[in-house]
Amino acid sequence: MPKRILQGVVVSDKATKTVVVNVERRFKHPLVQKIVRRSKRYQAHDEQNTYKVGDKVRIEECRPISKNKSWRVIGTVAN
Repeated sequence: MPKRILQGVVVSDKATKTVVVNVERRFKHPLVQKIVRRSKRYQAHDEQNTYKVGDKVRIEECRPISKNKSWRVIGTVAN
């Protein structure tokens, strides 16, 4: 089974070896037929503490690393 890959922006890097990534998705509302934005925050593993607030990163689903962490940062996204 392939692992999910999401793209988002780092919003916090205060924890050790962890970054919080805000992932935004857009979809059409089924009733109103309007484009709606929803966002969710994921805690992702960052082994070397290389990513800082504002970086666009890609995260990949992985085994549970801690209670809230089951994502790993792959790398940055070129703008």
